[in-house]
Amino acid sequence: MRQNDPIPAIEEAHARHLATLPFEDERDFEDADRGFLGTLRDPVIRDADGKVVWDASTYDFIEGEAPTSVHPSLWRQSTLVARHGLFEVVEGLYQVRGLDLSVMSLIEGDTGVIVVDPLISKETAAAALELYREHRGDRPVTGMIYTHAHLDHFGGALGIVSAEEATERALPIIVPEALVGHAVAENVYAGTAMARRAGYMYGAALARGPRGQVGAGLGQTTSTGHPGIVVPTHEVTATGEKVTVDGVELEFQMAPGTEAPAEFHFLVPRYAALCMAENVTHNLHNLLTLRGALVRDPNLWAHYLTEAIELFGERADVMFASHHWPTWGRARLIEYIAIQRDLYKYLHDQTLRMLNKGMTGAEIAETMTLPPDLEKVWGTHGYYGSVSHNVKAIYQRYMGWFDGNPARLWPHPPQALAERYVAAIGGVDRVVELARGAYDAGDLRWAATLLDHAVFSAPDHAAARGLYADTLEQLAYGSENGTWRNFYLSGATELREGTFGTPTATAAPDLVVQLSPEQIFDAIAITVDGPAAWDLDLAMDVSLVDLDRTFRVTLRHGVLVAEEEAAGGRDVPLALGLTKVRLLGLVAGDLDSPGIAVTGDITVLRRFLEVLDPGDPDFEIVLP
Repeated sequence: MRQNDPIPAIEEAHARHLATLPFEDERDFEDADRGFLGTLRDPVIRDADGKVVWDASTYDFIEGEAPTSVHPSLWRQSTLVARHGLFEVVEGLYQVRGLDLSVMSLIEGDTGVIVVDPLISKETAAAALELYREHRGDRPVTGMIYTHAHLDHFGGALGIVSAEEATERALPIIVPEALVGHAVAENVYAGTAMARRAGYMYGAALARGPRGQVGAGLGQTTSTGHPGIVVPTHEVTATGEKVTVDGVELEFQMAPGTEAPAEFHFLVPRYAALCMAENVTHNLHNLLTLRGALVRDPNLWAHYLTEAIELFGERADVMFASHHWPTWGRARLIEYIAIQRDLYKYLHDQTLRMLNKGMTGAEIAETMTLPPDLEKVWGTHGYYGSVSHNVKAIYQRYMGWFDGNPARLWPHPPQALAERYVAAIGGVDRVVELARGAYDAGDLRWAATLLDHAVFSAPDHAAARGLYADTLEQLAYGSENGTWRNFYLSGATELREGTFGTPTATAAPDLVVQLSPEQIFDAIAITVDGPAAWDLDLAMDVSLVDLDRTFRVTLRHGVLVAEEEAAGGRDVPLALGLTKVRLLGLVAGDLDSPGIAVTGDITVLRRFLEVLDPGDPDFEIVLP
């Protein structure tokens, strides 16, 4: 694929950053290298079919001085997160870093090892565990902890232990309250759209290299193996709760509604080690992730960080987290938690101050500047979240999508708006001409805006698409934020080569099977094509024979409703008896395989299935 040199405006900006940012501070490099024990002999991890799901060597190019095609601050962060292998945090506590987006931690107990946050894919998790055992012996897994409800912290669980073995051994699997419900809802309900956008955000399909993907700030990218979940056995529900696993006492602090809707921190007194999950990392995190999610609460986030200092600060000598490298020393870790607390609180409070003066989210984002004492700390920089999109998220949390200007209450949708703008400007060729002038002048944001309208008005216009791809590429070169860079490069790639689809499927079979019946019916309801079902009035009973539960399912006014019923309820034209797993197969379109007991009119079921409209994992993003 053709790639351009950075334009002078980008190179000049990078030179300014090199002159003004604190590159002399190299403590992060010392911490990231501390305790290194070794890495994989073969950096390539494959699934059972031989498909590569992770290749750590693809980041070997990240060394030395930053090329002009990468923001020097992002290059520094990418250099740190590209380090891979097994690291000793303290004797008895270890981390595997650089084998997935997230970090897997391992706490040694009296007889075995407790695994914390087993990555995204079972293949990467299994490789991480094997690497640990190579250096620490073949210790059995005696427990697992999922710190929060995001896929990169539980998805690889089946690479650590099978569901059957976990049940047979009564393996303790500890999670914050309501984790499973939040996890499956996020990965299934809006999972198709989120996963497609995550392909842009993490750049898993992009070529690696100085002009390609260099990481995502929080880690390199997402593995592309097989995610699943081993069902938790214990939910922590209250701050101060203590649980002992394999002789190791764990003391928990609940932190719901922060980086994840279900999340906790915990202290390991045996090792004087504090796990801060994903609420204290070495970057500014997201308040609204670019893949899509509920807006997080920075005020609550700050509160829980203050509480963590009060609860654990004087009892911890090292802090580790679900991403990045640890922080050693009591004074240092307390100071760093406080800096992160002040970071989120400052963004929250100052956004609200300006919001109450009538400023919109976009205006506040352009105005917001961090205090110099925060800005000089590398871990406050927006490699993953950003000041810009976090401020807009805070505005959205309090005020919604509408900024109060009546002209913006009912705008045309993007394609119709683009057609009108292009016509008003004088046609697509004139728009491209103006965009070329903006590009040459280094006004890339304006060029991108013009070209967005151009391609939404005329998707096949070669000059518009070509210049738009070039513009996004330059924006990528200039971005300090890893996920912004990946979004820009993904857009450029799809403009030049077509859609790359969804590299990592979040709604994987091993995860979907953990849906409750209510969640399954909710997921089905989301796929009903409402207008196609307006005139239908259907009802059937669905008995899940393995769970001894029966649901009355109706479809009226384009709305599917499932209500649990006692046996022997009102008559309906169709009754089905099947297992939960067979129901999932049925919803996926398998009507013919055995395992369904049918009583009544099967055409009712066929009419149900005819109006289901599943999501499209290849939908367009940068084109209409």
